[in-house]
Amino acid sequence: MGIKLQAHPTADQKLVLSQWMGCARFVWNAKCQEDNYLTVYAGKYLPVNTYPEPDQIYSIYKNKELSPWLFKCPSQILRNSASNWYQTYWNFIKGMCGKPKIKHKRDGGSIHLTKELFKFEKCDDGVTRLFIGSKKNNIGYLSIKIHRKFKEPKSIYIKKKKGRYTVSLAFDDGVDDGALMDQKAYLDDLSKSSKEELEQITMGIDRGIARPVQAGEAYFDFTPGQKKNKSGKEKYLKRLQCRLSKQKKGSKRRERTKNKIARCHEKVSDIRRDFCHQTSRAMVDKPGIKVYVFEDLKTKNMTRSAKGTIQTPGKNVKAKSGLNRAILDKGWHMMETFTKYKAYRAGKVVFKVPAPYTSQECAVCGHTHSGNRSSQELFLCLNCGNTDNADNNAQKVIKKREINLILDSGTELSKRGVLLDKGRGANGKPHEAKATCAHGCETSKKRELAKTP
Repeated sequence: MGIKLQAHPTADQKLVLSQWMGCARFVWNAKCQEDNYLTVYAGKYLPVNTYPEPDQIYSIYKNKELSPWLFKCPSQILRNSASNWYQTYWNFIKGMCGKPKIKHKRDGGSIHLTKELFKFEKCDDGVTRLFIGSKKNNIGYLSIKIHRKFKEPKSIYIKKKKGRYTVSLAFDDGVDDGALMDQKAYLDDLSKSSKEELEQITMGIDRGIARPVQAGEAYFDFTPGQKKNKSGKEKYLKRLQCRLSKQKKGSKRRERTKNKIARCHEKVSDIRRDFCHQTSRAMVDKPGIKVYVFEDLKTKNMTRSAKGTIQTPGKNVKAKSGLNRAILDKGWHMMETFTKYKAYRAGKVVFKVPAPYTSQECAVCGHTHSGNRSSQELFLCLNCGNTDNADNNAQKVIKKREINLILDSGTELSKRGVLLDKGRGANGKPHEAKATCAHGCETSKKRELAKTP
């Protein structure tokens, strides 16, 4: 379990913390530059497929003439920085992340403190204080805002971003991860259930713009207070952008305005994150539901720019940019991530199904046609006459697809948690016949006639 606490250091503490963050960044960058040098050297002068062996040594960078400032920083911080680089490099070799890169100063930084560099003390009045540093090299007690109970961790991170300081920590909450089932084990267990049982324990979740989350028959949206605060921050952001455009580059006032813009963006992001946390918690805590199903949306592809090129400029660029902004504002991926880890900790599971035609397919008869959804809100099936809210119909289709895939013996689970029917190809599209648009047929006939001499 991990939490983040807001910290309020004094001016002197800010100065020391900034120096420690700079020393940790110096060691990290030195390890990156050392690896780059050794890699180039091995490629030029050593046999093929010979690579440098990564290590955690950092003492070679401490020199009283070249880097005297490192001696003012606790050695444990330098050690932790080198150790983190070493672990990241091995994760890169295993294919779990990218290669460690150079960290730039800008207006941020972080330090990793292990047990010997911090201590939580509970006073007689019940207030918990955090002491940072060793006996000889410390900053004293750091003021933190504790909003929930936690067990004392083995290590913490102190981070700085746009003038704001936070203390991040992780602790054991007593839940045994070894007793929890992963997606593959859950799929094998659910495949033995009947269709009626799956109907009772499954919830389809559709993500949209007018209704950010349609979970079963209920939908979740930002509260009036969240909408008001977010709207106010967005208006304030426009004023700051206008002010920034008139200020001289490199001036202190411009830097202050940039910091205000960054903090404004963070506050809007906090509102979005709060909505995702509350909504995911409400869905996971719903009694009787054990399986949650999302669409496999490619948000990155959906929010690509429509500007095009000079030769072929894009059409309706303004409308597309507004749509992209609305999609990203709802936090679709964040909602999926929060629901996934909370469901796993609660002994439940999250699956995904292929997304094509979920908004055009009828949940009653399975008829798929672009004309079924005549407007953003209304869904009217042209085949059976089924009428429903478009988002509610979509969540029913998602739920129906997931149940059919679980009961199908040919279903496989991809690495991204998507249920795919091997017999239907990689995209897992349903077999129902698609109705063809009459306009499309006439257009194709005209093209064929045009080719005929």
